[in-house]
Amino acid sequence: MSEPVSKTKPNQSDFGLRKFGRVNWLGLYTLYHKEVMRFMSIYLQTIIAPVISMMLFLAIFSISIGKFRAEINGVEFIVFIVPGLIMNAMMQNAFANNSSSLMMGKMQGNIVDILMPPISAGEMMFAITMGGATRGFLVGLSTGIVMAFVVDFEIQHYFMVILFGILGSMVMALLGLLAGLWADKFDQMGMITNFVITPLTFLSGTFYSIKQLPEFAQLITKFNPFFYLIDGFRYGFIGQSESNIYLTLLVSVGTCVVLWVWGYYLIKIGYKIKS
Repeated sequence: MSEPVSKTKPNQSDFGLRKFGRVNWLGLYTLYHKEVMRFMSIYLQTIIAPVISMMLFLAIFSISIGKFRAEINGVEFIVFIVPGLIMNAMMQNAFANNSSSLMMGKMQGNIVDILMPPISAGEMMFAITMGGATRGFLVGLSTGIVMAFVVDFEIQHYFMVILFGILGSMVMALLGLLAGLWADKFDQMGMITNFVITPLTFLSGTFYSIKQLPEFAQLITKFNPFFYLIDGFRYGFIGQSESNIYLTLLVSVGTCVVLWVWGYYLIKIGYKIKS
């Protein structure tokens, strides 16, 4: 006589939790590795090209006005703009990586490849964000190394350079993720880049001290979160900050947390990726 078939429903521990644990480390690493290999496979475009672009910026400023520009806060003009250029490269590439990754995934229909595997919204969020941040950090590191051969600068606080480099890359990677989720076509992505990201980046003290601006312009700049990222990063290089360094750190971390929560919520509900 055959044994009766059990009709008891399997619980969650029989599958995901038993096989992967509380965190699916294999899935998280695989998605992160995919994002990294996606830009490393075309490193001439994603790593080398941004370095060349920033070197051209440096050359233009150095040749055109570098020798005629007065010192800024007691620091040579070229030395002052070096941190801004490095952070600018990091931020733009961290944003471009995640925004293009999600946009192409939605347009080509292969975003299902990251939706079907047994990874949570938090794991997906972390892997994609760190993929973009890795590209930003690699571009910044490469740019800094190359610039060190042509500009005589010293790093005053290595920890702050690394900290704000990571924060800047993560903030822009998160913004890229949000933009990639929202945009349905390249026109919308171009609008975000041209009317939001580029103005906020270039009007954040990248090439100048905000103390040179009128008071109302200084006040407006202090509402720009990019200003605090660049200011904190520059503090690590020259040991000077145009804002209270603790406020700078608080705003930068706070911006990162807010964007993380926002992005996690959108991925959790499947905003524009599960419909």
